[in-house]
Amino acid sequence: MCYNKGELKEKECKKMADLRQEQEELFKKLIQLNVNEHTELKKDLTYLSWAWAWQEFLKVCPDATYEIEHFADKDGIMRCYQYDANLGYMVFTNITARGLTRRMWLPVMDSKNKAMKLTAYTYQVWDSYKKAYIEKTVKAVTMFDINKTLMRCLVKNLAMFGLGLYVYAGEDIPTDNTADD
Repeated sequence: MCYNKGELKEKECKKMADLRQEQEELFKKLIQLNVNEHTELKKDLTYLSWAWAWQEFLKVCPDATYEIEHFADKDGIMRCYQYDANLGYMVFTNITARGLTRRMWLPVMDSKNKAMKLTAYTYQVWDSYKKAYIEKTVKAVTMFDINKTLMRCLVKNLAMFGLGLYVYAGEDIPTDNTADD
């Protein structure tokens, strides 16, 4: 909604309303795309190919852009991640489409969804077969792990625009926003 109390002219309000309508139409188009043939199931989690997702997104919104956020480390070197010794690594992406920028973040995790850190570490889990706690190891992060996470973060960011959003909701079919006749 645009309130015109002298700060905004009527023309600017119309432009804002048109842009908002374009953004809503983009979401409606993307939420209806079926991504199931381009997903892969790994350990009860569904992954969508970043290359396919970006390609399909550009078909609908060819002027879209993405950015990988960079952060200065303690030495002032720009890194494509944030790092905390206790928590691990986190990456961030931004996508801009139809005048709307959305930000997303994702921690760098191993195949067991444990936070990866600068050095390897261990943790204990209950082994019901052995009836005892056993030790598991999380390997130290590599740039390959960070790169994979960046691309997964990009896909998660695309979902915020509607593409494959139902995958994150645990559904198997896309939402049909069309009215029944």
